Amino acid sequence: MDFSNTTLAFLLTIFAGLSTGIGSAIAFFARSTNTKLLTVSLGFSAGVMIYISFVEIFAEAKITFIERFGEFDGTLYTLASFFGGILLIGLIDKFIPSLENPHEMHAVEEMTKTKRAVKSHKLYRMGLLTAIAVAVHNFPEGIATFMTVLHDPTVGIAIAIAVAIHNIPEGIAVSVPIYYATGSRKKAFILSFLSGLAEPLGALLAYFLLMPYLTDSNSGAIMASTMAAVAGIMVFISLDELLPSAEEYGEHHWGIYGLIGGMVVMAVSLLFLA
Repeated sequence: MDFSNTTLAFLLTIFAGLSTGIGSAIAFFARSTNTKLLTVSLGFSAGVMIYISFVEIFAEAKITFIERFGEFDGTLYTLASFFGGILLIGLIDKFIPSLENPHEMHAVEEMTKTKRAVKSHKLYRMGLLTAIAVAVHNFPEGIATFMTVLHDPTVGIAIAIAVAIHNIPEGIAVSVPIYYATGSRKKAFILSFLSGLAEPLGALLAYFLLMPYLTDSNSGAIMASTMAAVAGIMVFISLDELLPSAEEYGEHHWGIYGLIGGMVVMAVSLLFLA
């Protein structure tokens, strides 16, 4: 693998993961949540991920598998890898308690509502569990971002931006209860920021476990399997997290507009960059 691509993959994964800190900062300094902007942004991220997953990543993985194993077996291996990725992220999501699931969306206004509503001990526990939940969810996203950048830096940049956008509300979800439990903006920001470190840790895991196998004769099949699984992970994230999160704000049509916009932007950019 090219050294510059590997460095770029790590940098983009770090950028995507630590954007949880942006959400924490927004929670502290914004007076209200711009629901339309947030909904469009989440929909846009979903559009980018879904379009790239099916049009670019899944399609290329299938071509690679078919070239190596033939039409039927190649298609079978592609589907197995794709749904394997969905199974992986689905199991991770299932074992996160719903009360502390970071995808139960939070708005900036909750910083005042929460203060009046719940005792500090319960808030602090909820904030810590949410931070853990965010970290667990971000781990496979880090693998997905890292491997996508290695496979195609242009596509990888788009994925990193999409992941970063959807990590911002998660930063709010972590920082709100921690701040009102402790009264410390610093502690809330640090915990929110650190929860995003799971993404670069996922990238490190991918680097040490997968990279050694990408230089031998089986590298094509291993990369194809990984990328098909990545496509499955991103489709699940889009359908299970991003679009439902947009719906939480009651701006259904704006979420769909963002979804279509994300697809259009990726279609046009891939057309001119091909």
